[in-house]
Amino acid sequence: MTELTTLCYITRGSDVLFMVKAESDKNKANFNAGKYLGVGGHIEEGEAPFECAVREIYEETGIRQEELKDFGLKGVVTFVNSKRDDELMYIYKGEYIGDKDPCPGTCDEGTLCWVDVSKIYDLPMWEGDKAIFKCLFGGSDSVPFELKLTYDGDILTGEKGF
Repeated sequence: MTELTTLCYITRGSDVLFMVKAESDKNKANFNAGKYLGVGGHIEEGEAPFECAVREIYEETGIRQEELKDFGLKGVVTFVNSKRDDELMYIYKGEYIGDKDPCPGTCDEGTLCWVDVSKIYDLPMWEGDKAIFKCLFGGSDSVPFELKLTYDGDILTGEKGF
């Protein structure tokens, strides 16, 4: 079965908003524990990916859609993992223009923090996230991207762009 999810990267100037994932998520071990990720989550039944992105951003950060400039779909990533269900992830990006800083902030999924875009490649993260960052922050984000990232457990074994 393929899971459908969203992942959203919010910028503010040269900073990117990350959530450092907690050790447990809703009373179960979290395979993302300690990793830096954008905000987002599972698409609920009857929900469009955009609706999920807006809902997840608000739930995890308190940021409302009207506080995001140029917010939209930037790409799609297919994750294939020998030890987990496949995942189709819709990647969104937007610029935060609100007045209230969501950081420091926490929710049951982790802690929010701003990180300068020049330092994001040094963060604890999934290796394949670096390919996503190259698409989002490495040049023009006006062209949608599509990636396939293949893992064997925690090890990235394949990366393909389309």
